[in-house]
Amino acid sequence: MTTYLYKIPLFVAISLIFFSYTQVSAQPNQSLIFAAPPPPVDIGEPGKRAEAGSRGCEQANNQPLAAAKQLTALVPVYSSELVFATTIAEHPRFWFYVPYLSSFADGEFVLEDDAQNQLIYKTSLPNTPGVISLSLPSNTKPLEIDKQYRWYFNIYCKSDRQIIANVEGYVKRQQLNLSLKTQLKKAAPTKRIRLYAANGIWYEALNAAGELRRTNPQDPSWAMLLQAIGLNDFATQPNVECCTLK
Repeated sequence: MTTYLYKIPLFVAISLIFFSYTQVSAQPNQSLIFAAPPPPVDIGEPGKRAEAGSRGCEQANNQPLAAAKQLTALVPVYSSELVFATTIAEHPRFWFYVPYLSSFADGEFVLEDDAQNQLIYKTSLPNTPGVISLSLPSNTKPLEIDKQYRWYFNIYCKSDRQIIANVEGYVKRQQLNLSLKTQLKKAAPTKRIRLYAANGIWYEALNAAGELRRTNPQDPSWAMLLQAIGLNDFATQPNVECCTLK
């Protein structure tokens, strides 16, 4: 299996190696490496990690709502601009930087399977710009193992219901092998993040880093993960508690 390595501070594939998920272990004294798995060969359109530019959202005084940073999905992107990452969760948690406020805009998350069946969820937005997380509801059908899904996150202007920004990509659920599952169960939080990253499991690595950031703001894992995939500019953006998919 070919693996793409992201290592701080360079957002490039440093080398190609062959590895098995049963053999990759985290080394605590090394810089954090995210070993991105190879993307599926049958994947479709590449996706979009960041909005190139907002199309504007009118405030009450008819002035456009300006955003210092654009809507961005906190996920790896490949050299082909492919947006793809894996999870082990039945109902994964997705992370985004959102510059738009609840006063002027709403969010919509769409999950599409390989037969183009869609689940569409609505969500509110934060009151201040920042990083949000959106978890698929636990009462919905879980992601199937080894099945590929396409996701979209759209921002709508409240005044005219037009899409003003969107990002999109792919997620695939994989199954943990027994060896890695045992390692994760015994690992302390920081090592757990490194294990996920070393085995190419992006969403759980970022979830664990986000939780550690909340309980221990001095821990560098969150910033290191984002830097490893070229999102340095978002490493210090605040996490905003908000937003439930309905």
